[in-house]
Amino acid sequence: MSAVDVVIMAAGKGTRMKSKLPKVLHKLAAKSLLGHVLDSVSDLKARSAIVVTGHGAAEVEAFCEGWSEQARARQADTALRYVRQEPQLGTGHAVQQAAPCLPDDGVTLILNGDVPLVRRDTMFWLIEQCAGGRIALLTVDTGEDADAYGRVIRGTAAHDQDVPVLGIVEAKDANAEQRAITEWYSGVMAVPTRLLKKYLGQLTDDNAQREYYLTDVVKHAVADGTPVVGQRIDDALEVAGVNSPVQLAELERELQRLRARRLMEAGVRIADPARFDQRGLLDCGQDVEIDVGCTFEGTVTLGDDVRIGAHCVIANVRIEAGAVIHPFTHIDGGKDGVVVGPGALVGPFARLRPGAHLGPQVHIGNFVEVKNSQLAAGAKANHLAYLGDATVGERVNYGAGSITANYDGVNKHRTVIEADVHVGSNCVLVAPVTLGAGGTIGGGSIVTKSTPPGALTVARGREVTVPNWRRPTKKT
Repeated sequence: MSAVDVVIMAAGKGTRMKSKLPKVLHKLAAKSLLGHVLDSVSDLKARSAIVVTGHGAAEVEAFCEGWSEQARARQADTALRYVRQEPQLGTGHAVQQAAPCLPDDGVTLILNGDVPLVRRDTMFWLIEQCAGGRIALLTVDTGEDADAYGRVIRGTAAHDQDVPVLGIVEAKDANAEQRAITEWYSGVMAVPTRLLKKYLGQLTDDNAQREYYLTDVVKHAVADGTPVVGQRIDDALEVAGVNSPVQLAELERELQRLRARRLMEAGVRIADPARFDQRGLLDCGQDVEIDVGCTFEGTVTLGDDVRIGAHCVIANVRIEAGAVIHPFTHIDGGKDGVVVGPGALVGPFARLRPGAHLGPQVHIGNFVEVKNSQLAAGAKANHLAYLGDATVGERVNYGAGSITANYDGVNKHRTVIEADVHVGSNCVLVAPVTLGAGGTIGGGSIVTKSTPPGALTVARGREVTVPNWRRPTKKT
C-alpha cells in the first residue's frame, strides 16, 4: 500500500457552537474532537498529518504541539504539521493550503476535525481503493433526507454501489431531483496525491456560495477519465459531525450507548446504558456489575466479580477481583495510579487519590480519604479519616476522625503504622512517626513521637472541670 498522508480540515469558525473555544477542541468522551481524529490517524500509521487551521488557529496549533509531544513519547510514527487557511474560502481552498506539504508518491486521506468517529477499517478501505489511480469517497445512505450534505450522483443504477460516482452536488446548488437523492458525501475521501494536486489546480468558485469546493475534484476527475468509487455505509454515527452543543451532546450519548453495548455483549452487567459514561480505556473481567451514573476516565481495569455502586467517578485504577466500590466514591489515580486489592470494600463517599494502594480485604469507609498510602491486608479505616503518605500494616484499625499530619508547610513526611495497631478516634499522627506493632493509641491523642510495640499511648491534655462556671452573655 502506498504511503499515506492525511489532511485534517480544522479551520472552521463553528459559529453555532456559540463558544470562544474552537469547535474542534470541544470534547467528546473527555477527548477533543480533533484529538479523536489525530489518534485515529496515528493508529492508521500514516506518514504525516497536516492540520489546516484558521479560526482559533493559535489554540488549535498549541493543541497539536501537545499532541505531538505525547505521540513522540509513545514513539508514534506520524509526523504532524499544520498550515493556516486565511481567509477561509471553502473546503477546496483549505486543501490547497496543505498541498505543498504532500509528497507526490503517496495517497492523501482527507478528514474533518469535527467528525471524530471514522473507523480505521473504513479509512483502510478508502486508501486501498486508490490503487490503480482511483479516487475513493466515503458516502452514507440512511434512506432519509440528506439535509445540507452534498448529494452523490451515480449512473443509471443509482442504488448499486459498484456503479461509479459521476459527481457530488452541494445542497445549495442541487435541483429538486438531486435534492431527493438520499446518498450523501461524508466529507471523507482518499486520492492519489499527484492527482489531487492536479485537480485542486482546476477548482473555481463558480457556485452558489462563491467558494472553492473540494467536491469539485470529483467532477474534474470524471472529466479526465479517472475512476471514482464510493464506499457506501448506513451508519451515520461513524461520519457524524458536530456543529452545535446539541449535536455534541447527542453524539456523546450515542457513543456512550455504543460503548456500553460492547461491554454488555462481553458480559458486563450495566444497570442502565443510558446512564453510563466511559471516557477512557475500560477493561472488565467476568461478572462485573456497574450501577447507574458511573463515569470511567483514564485507564481503568476491573477484575472478575467487581461491583461498582451508583454514581461513582473512577479514573486510572486497577480494581482487583471481588472488590466492591460503594456508591458516590471518587477514585482518581492520576499519573501514579491506584490499586484496590481483591475483596476490598471502598465507600460510600470515599476518596482514593494518586498512590493509594489497598491490599486484600481492606475496608475504606464513608468520608475517608487516602493519598499516596499503602494499606496491607485487612486494614480498616471505616469513618471520617485521612491517610496521607502512610504505610499501614495488616489488620490495623484506624479510628473515626483520625488524620496523618503529613505536611509541615514545606515537605511531606511519612507515617508508618505497623501491624495490628489500633488508632482511636480523633487522633493526629504528626509525621514522621512510627507506631509499633500491636500498639494502641488512645482516642484524641496527638502523637509526635514514635511508639514502642504493644504499648498504650495517650497523648492529650488533662481534662479540667470548673464547677459553677457561668457562660459569657451578650451585653445589652
